[in-house]
Amino acid sequence: MNDKKASESLVVMTELVLPNDTNSFGNLMGGRLMYWMDIASALAAMKHSGSPVVTASVDNISFENPIKIGNVVHIEAKVSRVFHSSMEVHMKVWGEDALQQYRYKSNEAYYTFVALDPNSKPRPVNKLIPETEEEQKLYEGALRRRQIRLILGGKMKPEDAQELKALFS
Repeated sequence: MNDKKASESLVVMTELVLPNDTNSFGNLMGGRLMYWMDIASALAAMKHSGSPVVTASVDNISFENPIKIGNVVHIEAKVSRVFHSSMEVHMKVWGEDALQQYRYKSNEAYYTFVALDPNSKPRPVNKLIPETEEEQKLYEGALRRRQIRLILGGKMKPEDAQELKALFS
């Protein structure tokens, strides 16, 4: 297996918000955005692993700014850390008013994927090489985020979360 740079997994997905994508306030529905985010992040995970992937978890998604009907959605997804068979993917979502020509941040999120072998079993994934300062920061924080996900999912006891303990001692 070859190590890969985080930048090699970058996926930028662009969508136009149409009437069928909106709620009664003319804003993009959160579920539609989450659907697009799942696609963009899965593509980033597939690019990194070179294999099919399945969504394992979706972290908290907080919406900072609504995206209005007629605006453009830009989703930037990139693998932020690899564990054994799982990958954390970080996403930034931007709205763009193409007519007024300005971009604004909508939200950020982390999704986790598991790479699968031909028998649909988890398989090891190429290691990740963070290059930029932002990639390094995301990489370093990923272990704490993973421990939180495992605790919330009932797969780890809080007392076993060494990375989280280190924050408070």
